[in-house]
Amino acid sequence: MRRSRETVTLTRPVFAERIPDGTQVELPSDTPAQITQALGSSFTLLVGGQLMRLQGRDADAIGKPVPQTVAELVADTDPDDVRGRVWQVLKTCYDPEIPVNIVDLGLVYVCDVLPLDDQQFRVSIKMTLTAPGCGMGDAIADEIQDKLLALPRIAQVTIEVVFDPPWDRSMMSDAAALALGL
Repeated sequence: MRRSRETVTLTRPVFAERIPDGTQVELPSDTPAQITQALGSSFTLLVGGQLMRLQGRDADAIGKPVPQTVAELVADTDPDDVRGRVWQVLKTCYDPEIPVNIVDLGLVYVCDVLPLDDQQFRVSIKMTLTAPGCGMGDAIADEIQDKLLALPRIAQVTIEVVFDPPWDRSMMSDAAALALGL
């Protein structure tokens, strides 16, 4: 199943992360691109045959609105359900090459939400990547950390990328397998 791609032209210079190695690349104004994925808080662009991840804060450069903030995403969640809010936010994080969130992909192995003093919490995550050589691991972990620290009552976030057990397709949810046509 081939998804349609929207062609856009950058209206201003932006920095993007090259996929799959995560290297920062400056894209000049007037660069043509195709949007291959617009999920979570970033966009995956095809630029000159290379995939690039554009941060949502730069959405205006491709004529798109900035994606919702974490506060908007969890506005309807019970403020006392900290663990539920954490999982809701994790489902807004996507592998830039795969149109499925990291939870449904089965990349999150452990997510502990532990109380600290003063009704604050520490989140400790163990996650993996679909391939050990994926250079986007730091970018995905940074996105998770930024989003979780934006939640009320979350004071600390630690993310450990592990490869034991190695990820395989059996770890995906049924919804993820269906979305990918597997």
